[in-house]
Amino acid sequence: MKYILQFEIIIAISLVGELLNRLIPLPIPASIYGMAILFTALCTGVIKLSAVKETGKFLIYIMPMMFIPATVGLLDSWSIMKEFLTAIIVISLVSTVIVMAVTGRIAQFIIKIKDKEAKR
Repeated sequence: MKYILQFEIIIAISLVGELLNRLIPLPIPASIYGMAILFTALCTGVIKLSAVKETGKFLIYIMPMMFIPATVGLLDSWSIMKEFLTAIIVISLVSTVIVMAVTGRIAQFIIKIKDKEAKR
């Protein structure tokens, strides 16, 4: 029963994200709205981590299975994609390197801030 309640909390937040996506005319996916709402609720204590922890772990555990439909969709579109394969690979590699670099810089920045706070 605990897992059902936790799952309902996550689904309710996802629904609010979907509603915001329909109401706000910005090109932001509903899942991003939902994650931002859940993150804010967890940080402010509106939702306790224990209220969604076990179901969150389960969803992370089964996440690879969630990519199967998307992969099948890509395979189904192979005839369209093969002429753009070089561009897709280059864009994927460049964007991956950029994300890694930005993430690394942000992590270094946060570590420096925490080190300064620890020295005080």
